[in-house]
Amino acid sequence: MKKILYLLPATVATALLLAFSGAGPKDATQLGERLFSDPILSLDSTVSCRSCHIPEFAFADTARFSRGVGGRLGRRNAPSITNMSARSHFFFDGRVVALEDQVLMPIQDTVEMRLTLAQVEQRLRSHPVYGPAFEQIFGRKANAEDLAKALATFVFTLETANTPYDRWMFDEPGGMSEAAVRGREVFLEKGKCFDCHFTADFTGDEFKNVGLYNGKDLNDAGRYAITRNPADLGKFKVPGLRNVALTAPYMHNGMFRSLDEVIDFYNDPAKAMPDAINRDTSLATPLNLTATEKAELKAFLEALTDDQFVRNDE
Repeated sequence: MKKILYLLPATVATALLLAFSGAGPKDATQLGERLFSDPILSLDSTVSCRSCHIPEFAFADTARFSRGVGGRLGRRNAPSITNMSARSHFFFDGRVVALEDQVLMPIQDTVEMRLTLAQVEQRLRSHPVYGPAFEQIFGRKANAEDLAKALATFVFTLETANTPYDRWMFDEPGGMSEAAVRGREVFLEKGKCFDCHFTADFTGDEFKNVGLYNGKDLNDAGRYAITRNPADLGKFKVPGLRNVALTAPYMHNGMFRSLDEVIDFYNDPAKAMPDAINRDTSLATPLNLTATEKAELKAFLEALTDDQFVRNDE
């Protein structure tokens, strides 16, 4: 059996293995998890959701821009999709307000997975594992609405709260280092990070222009492309910071390769990007962080990494 599977396309081989093992998904979460990693949702069965949202890196990508079907280069950095249950908007420009809508967009995007919803439904209905699974779980043939429910249900399970920071907050063993505790004070006070990253997931779910739009080499207008409100020019959704140490490169365009570069940028945004348009006024003056304060702030951000992502060899 295994020798035969080696000669088949990956998706077909996976389907046969599951069919023979009887290991089909039993509920919407299992179904969503299986589909998340299956390239069946892309035109040529080469790209899956997991291709751009890598579990080992807190479900973010390690490339500045992800590649879709045929090697097409994406337009923005693929962010982490952990801790989405409390989010009010999705995508950097906030174009949708429901995760069930968001999960279907990459599938249909001509740069990413390049399938129509009709094609997706046909594939799933004829699949030896997914076809019966949809009927068993949802009581009807596979369709886009239930696909969205399955994928969203899985993504909603990617909540992370087992970090040194969380243990420190509850006075449990294995909490933050002294440097990270001092870095938290920098985060809250001198660094002004808390002004935008103030919820349990360290985001305010707001849109901010931090100074990465100048209408020239930095010409992604962000939220403005959705609202056409001049006040939104260059604004992007404030991301959550849980697991941020794993999700480089940073910003909507992946222009910063490390947390050190991000911290240096925020230390004096006007110096880093002097020709920015519509930069938030809260970023008008330098923070004047010392080298020690920068290192401690970084230590705090690293303390937001969930245990599940910490490798044993570190």
